[in-house]
Amino acid sequence: MKYLLCFLFMFLSLTGCMNEAELKALSKKNNHYNDSTSLNVLYSKKSEFAIVVHGGAGTILKENMSPEKEAGYKAKLEEAIRIGYNILKDGGSSLDAVQKTINVLEDSPLFNAGKGAVFTNAETNELDASIMDGKTLNAGASAGTTTVKNPIDLARAIMESSPHVMLSGEGAEVFAQEQGLEVVGSDYFFTQSRYESLKNAKENEKKKVANNKTALFDSSIKDSKFGTVGCVALDKNGNLAAGTSTGGMTNKRRGRIGDSPIIGAGTYANNNTCAVSSTGSGEYFIRGMVAYDISVLMEYKGLSLKDAANEVIQNKLPSIGDGAGNGGIIALDKYGNLVMEFNTAGMYRASMNDKGELFIGIYKD
Repeated sequence: MKYLLCFLFMFLSLTGCMNEAELKALSKKNNHYNDSTSLNVLYSKKSEFAIVVHGGAGTILKENMSPEKEAGYKAKLEEAIRIGYNILKDGGSSLDAVQKTINVLEDSPLFNAGKGAVFTNAETNELDASIMDGKTLNAGASAGTTTVKNPIDLARAIMESSPHVMLSGEGAEVFAQEQGLEVVGSDYFFTQSRYESLKNAKENEKKKVANNKTALFDSSIKDSKFGTVGCVALDKNGNLAAGTSTGGMTNKRRGRIGDSPIIGAGTYANNNTCAVSSTGSGEYFIRGMVAYDISVLMEYKGLSLKDAANEVIQNKLPSIGDGAGNGGIIALDKYGNLVMEFNTAGMYRASMNDKGELFIGIYKD
């Protein structure tokens, strides 16, 4: 077997990177491939470094999007990913690239994170975030903060400057101040569009109650969660990192925490497999441990990143809660292969590789 692998890598170095089908065919010819065998041992590294970003998934339809708004989303996605790309290009770490990329999206009112965070049913903004280092499996997360301008910065500070993985609420905010992070007043997070969404959600809730129907899974409420932002990156040293930041779900109860700050559900990174950031129906992503599930399918079943992501997002997640498990993920494996998998009508997303090739997408193409 080892002689075959040596031959494969020598062959690939001479002829260029083969696609997945060609690799399978070559290996199967030599009786060393089956559907449960990991393709990781067959891939040559596709990218020296790479970065992928998302701005949330949901019912995103082109007919509901003005040309101006579409252009605005694409411009902000490109601005964000180029920040991270330049860090990676200059030899910076995947952690730095993830954090600084997410900062750009947190500072924009277009996305449900930081400045654009949605409102709770008490008309407050409660923000969550997490980050993970694929090299060390160290992680940090913050939940339910109301004064921290950039929650992803707090998540990283918790990871690197505390013995804990997650801090929440007032305790997290005190720690943020001790670390010198920027804090703001509640008015910073106010945006009229998000406030109108809250009022609409409350009206829908009243109508549901009046008709003796549950309002918990009203689609207008669910989809308003999907502006969550996230980023995954692979640096030149071969290290993966992932991060996610969100304002949660419109009209959520005070104190509700979704998947975004939960390691293994909203965020996961492991140099041996992949880095993942999630966006969607948080309660279901938690139950399915979506980000970690993709990793373990690669580790234990030998699936490629593409196959693992497809299995989890298209098959396993929708089976939870009678089809209510909606959303998507972005992910990178240790070879620079990327996926942007979602089971909704759209997902704000972008990617760049070491060749500087940029992709930006919104709708299900």
